[in-house]
Amino acid sequence: MGEEITGRILVVDDDPTVADVVMRYLVRDGHRVRCVTDGREALAAARAEPPDLVVLDLMLPGMNGLEVCRRLREESAVPIVMLTALGEETDRLVGLESGADDYVTKPFSPRELALRVRSVLRRVRGGPAPAGRDGGRLADGDLVVDLDAHEARLGGALLSLTAREFDLLAFLMRHPRRAFTRDELLEQVWGWSFGDSSTVTVHVRRLREKIERDSTAPRRIVTVWGVGYRYEPEDPRS
Repeated sequence: MGEEITGRILVVDDDPTVADVVMRYLVRDGHRVRCVTDGREALAAARAEPPDLVVLDLMLPGMNGLEVCRRLREESAVPIVMLTALGEETDRLVGLESGADDYVTKPFSPRELALRVRSVLRRVRGGPAPAGRDGGRLADGDLVVDLDAHEARLGGALLSLTAREFDLLAFLMRHPRRAFTRDELLEQVWGWSFGDSSTVTVHVRRLREKIERDSTAPRRIVTVWGVGYRYEPEDPRS
């Protein structure tokens, strides 16, 4: 059996049926789950007892899920899995832009959601450092990624990265100068064999805003036209 991945999960959904099903599946996986029904209650709950992950419905009464996501992201890097209605591609992209790490479309399989939650938690907590990479440390000039501590610094300043942003940066830095398609990144970083590749595009854009001197003219995460992206080290020794 693999390592048990459990945590404190905050579920935010105003549909009692959906919330109950999600809670039962997550509890079955060994998580501690708290359910709330609106955005303001979600923010208060997250501040009172910081969760390890938030399952957040997009459509909420009063303060919607996008605003909740933005406010949570201003305060912490807690992983957020957003629930969106099928076909609302624009809302999904806006959700990712707002800081969500992952999304699941309704109607969804509760088992799939539980697996996504486990996957995100596993990535956040990290695994063994890859062999031959300076004890779990990746460095390129003033950009340093500590795989063991699961943190990244630029010029000594700690970067506020979401779980997926960290995973994407670490993966690209492990494979310098190698071009990957969006579908390859979706499979290697997200663990999805299929999905919306625009998820990768949004995360690359967000990551560039945090690590590039000029995100409109990126020099580290560069676009390979007709292919996807590659990491170009600034330090020639990398």
